[in-house]
Amino acid sequence: MRDILLLLIVFSSIPFILKRPYIGILMFAWISYMNPHRLTWGIAYDFPFAALILAVTAIGLLITKDMKKLPSGYFVIYVWIAWAVWMNFTTPFALEPEVAASEWERAVKIQLVSFLTIMLLQSKERLMIFIWVVALSVGFYGIKGGVFTILTQGNYLVWGPEGTFFSGNNGLAIALLMVLPLIRFLQVESDNKWIKLFLIGSMILCALSVIASYSRGAFLAAAAVAFYLLLKSRHKIVIAPVLILSAVSMLWFMPEKYFDRLETIETFEEDRSAMGRINAWYFAFNVAEDNPITGGGFGVFRPGTFLRYAPDPLDYHDAHSIYFEVLGEHGFIGLALFLLLGISTLLLARSTAKITKKIEDLHWAYNLVNMLHVGVIAYAVGGLFLGLAYFDLYYHLIALVILTRLLVDQHLAESGINDTRATASREAPRSTYD
Repeated sequence: MRDILLLLIVFSSIPFILKRPYIGILMFAWISYMNPHRLTWGIAYDFPFAALILAVTAIGLLITKDMKKLPSGYFVIYVWIAWAVWMNFTTPFALEPEVAASEWERAVKIQLVSFLTIMLLQSKERLMIFIWVVALSVGFYGIKGGVFTILTQGNYLVWGPEGTFFSGNNGLAIALLMVLPLIRFLQVESDNKWIKLFLIGSMILCALSVIASYSRGAFLAAAAVAFYLLLKSRHKIVIAPVLILSAVSMLWFMPEKYFDRLETIETFEEDRSAMGRINAWYFAFNVAEDNPITGGGFGVFRPGTFLRYAPDPLDYHDAHSIYFEVLGEHGFIGLALFLLLGISTLLLARSTAKITKKIEDLHWAYNLVNMLHVGVIAYAVGGLFLGLAYFDLYYHLIALVILTRLLVDQHLAESGINDTRATASREAPRSTYD
């Protein structure tokens, strides 16, 4: 029954996507993040829904005029394009060409869809719908995991959907921390008390899922998210005790083995998993040192290359860090572009918040970029210990920052507001807080 229902939903959306291709972006996000086909057991389980939706969206773009150009004048856009081009440049030099081909295809698709998101969602209404889709699609597993944690008293790990970037417990925790600020934004902007209550409950359950992931990296990222949520709040005196009480209550609920897991943060030299990560990081640096321009290409973290570059050649591990993943696969130039992309995104979010803080009509944009800032911070901190350099959710957060700024600049232009800060930040985003 689930298979039939999902097939009906997807195929019935095709005429709407052909007429309005932006619906294809919404459907693609739903399929990519919630993975409803992984909740079925028949023909739909392995059906290529994402590829079908992307193909239909492409056809829709050919027969409509719905797509607009990428915004010009934003520094982060140019950095992003340079990063995407660099990934293509390094691929022909990959040390593991067969693995690199499939990894390159996936990465390119993510970049393509992210750029299409910017070109197709250039209105507040479309932007808001997209945020709802992303937040609830990822949040579904947080809500589900939170209920599971309560029923099992936190004795079992919470996992994400199979076949996704966040299928593992660590990946799910970071994904939830990235969307928690979006859920908070939706809760603040909603006027319906029942929706507000639902979103508050969703945040609590998602936070429980993060804790029940038993992820040490997620614990550190959660601390960063809590700090930045407090920093961005206008009601710090009220929010601070609520955050502390919530954290204490959730931690009190967890069993003793959870705290035994966290204690290994201080004793990492005795933890095989932690030492394996350090071995992988040395491996990445050695690969980049030997191939400083191109790195090792996609898929370089393989047993064969570990024999050549790792300090302990038999201790094979994945990258376990977005930064070392990029360094090993795309060299020092690739890492510089990757870091610059994140930094320029944060700077654009900050400058947008500064511009919109005292403009009543743009208060929604002020709230949104502040929460997007927190989401990017969650990725940056959580990514220290997790290899998610090509995670589509991160690039969608960047797209949302750009779209928000674009709508803000359009509103300022239409309102005849001559804000010199807006003009300056389009060329070089400011780095100061309010």
